[in-house]
Amino acid sequence: MSLLAKAPPARLAELWEARGAAPGFDWLRAPEVGGMMVRGRAGGTGAAFNLGEMTVTRCALKLSDGRVGHAMVQGRDRRKAEIAALVDAGMQGAEAESLRAELLAVLEAEMAAGKAARAGKAAGTKVDFFTMVRGED
Repeated sequence: MSLLAKAPPARLAELWEARGAAPGFDWLRAPEVGGMMVRGRAGGTGAAFNLGEMTVTRCALKLSDGRVGHAMVQGRDRRKAEIAALVDAGMQGAEAESLRAELLAVLEAEMAAGKAARAGKAAGTKVDFFTMVRGED
């Protein structure tokens, strides 16, 4: 679900639509946009504090065969939340391996490549500082 939540919406929709027709489903909770309080901790161990709010979209659906899928994604993209919920429900059935290969593995590889590219760009700006010990002989 983390991979789907972090995926670029346009790329997720492109990969989903390349799979063909979506399965039939009924909404348990249609996509709705709301706010969520984000909490943080100073140093990872300090007292929790309210960092701020972020916009999220959530939904829940039930496939025609009874499987249920849920999704919560950052932002206001209702279609992204719908696709994420469909994938969540699909991962509970026979099509899990094809979803993993055709959608999740592709997204994971693209995100890893992007992360490596950013790390390489940052590494190019790295400066190694060293000191020479000056002392008495």
